[in-house]
Amino acid sequence: MIPAKFDYKRASSVSEAISLLGEHGSEAKVVSGGHSLVPAMKLRMSRPEVLIDIKRIPGLDTITEEGDEIVIGANCTHSQVMRSEVVQNHLNIVYQAVSKIGDVQIRNRGTIGGSLAHADPSSDYPAVVLACDATIEVEGKEGKRSIPATEFFLGLFWTALAEEEIITAIRFPKVANGTYQKFFQSASRFAVVGVAAVQDGDGVKVGITGVAGTPYRATAVEDAYSGSSDAAEHAVDGIEDLMSDHFADEAYRAHLAKVMVKKALEAL
Repeated sequence: MIPAKFDYKRASSVSEAISLLGEHGSEAKVVSGGHSLVPAMKLRMSRPEVLIDIKRIPGLDTITEEGDEIVIGANCTHSQVMRSEVVQNHLNIVYQAVSKIGDVQIRNRGTIGGSLAHADPSSDYPAVVLACDATIEVEGKEGKRSIPATEFFLGLFWTALAEEEIITAIRFPKVANGTYQKFFQSASRFAVVGVAAVQDGDGVKVGITGVAGTPYRATAVEDAYSGSSDAAEHAVDGIEDLMSDHFADEAYRAHLAKVMVKKALEAL
């Protein structure tokens, strides 16, 4: 299908992008790689009157090591993240996840910031940022702020981003021992269930995507963990918005979540 008619604006700076968002309000959408937004526009699921392109804003496409943290710019493509030696050496769990995203063409165009802002409940990054206790750095008309990943995802395609804010970077603590395990849809390669697990001292931190309308930290698994993968039985404890579609119903996703969490815990 063909998207509905829209105007196109290219921002040359973060401040200009924020100004354009303020000018056009809810009628505007931010685009970078476009691999989340454009398909929705083609299906007429999203009909913005104005697209604000932030792809060429300087400084949003870098990956830097800052002490015990790795900072990934929002405009970094999946391929750029995957090729980064800094990511491979200090944040291998992200490398594992990004290498499983879509295909080469999607990885070459899609961006980490766009994926997180879109908040598709079956995308890969949410599980990883949750398990890593990452921080989403954003900027808007009220200035800059940092949002913990555990507070970022609010619901189906819904995040803590204010209307006139954009993601500028994602700040990850370095992770020495982490894994990402994914059972994917064969056509789209979105996650039916994706599980990120990070060793945290004697415990673990576990993020899950694909199971519910909101990606979540599996705190019941974390609380039950004592070195055994049996804690995976608690993968969906307390989760009420289990998804059901033509790929998998609620019961199948609940079962698969336990299987994939067990696999992730055993891989640590």
